[in-house]
Amino acid sequence: MVRVRRHQTYNYVTASPVWRSVFLVDHTGQRKTKQDFLGSWVLLYFGFTHCPDICPDELEKMSAVVSVLDQDLSLPKVQPLFITVDPERDTVSAMAAYVKDFHPRLIGLTGTPDEVKHAGRDYRVYANAGPKDEDGDYIVDHTILIYLVSPDGLFLDYYNRMKSQEQIMESIRNHMKTYVAI
Repeated sequence: MVRVRRHQTYNYVTASPVWRSVFLVDHTGQRKTKQDFLGSWVLLYFGFTHCPDICPDELEKMSAVVSVLDQDLSLPKVQPLFITVDPERDTVSAMAAYVKDFHPRLIGLTGTPDEVKHAGRDYRVYANAGPKDEDGDYIVDHTILIYLVSPDGLFLDYYNRMKSQEQIMESIRNHMKTYVAI
């Protein structure tokens, strides 16, 4: 564990190498690891393309946050990432078709079930596919959080569904202002 002092309190963040050794595939077919995003601020969401409402809502919110932050030229760009929790259905082509409906820099990541599970472990992501209906369709119950990751690749904060776009933007601005590279 790494101890980081921030705002007179201590937060514990993990510097786990798990995802660094796991390769995922982006929506263009390129292999990626966590190291590919070092040096960038990242907003990360785990979800699935067949989600009827929550995932699209959260990705819209995340995209809106990134778009507004992009307008502030004093701030570094934030890279939005979407990692599937349903790699069986979320192929590279499915991810490519899905992410185009959100922020233009949104990167969709998929992989084998083991690769996706390992990527989620750093963030303690829960995901469980529900029963299939008569058409073979199913919903995946999963953690519903947007994660903020520092340019060092460390978890800094998370935002649940109750956080508004404005609250998330303010939090990210504050983290950027008080950020000290490790």
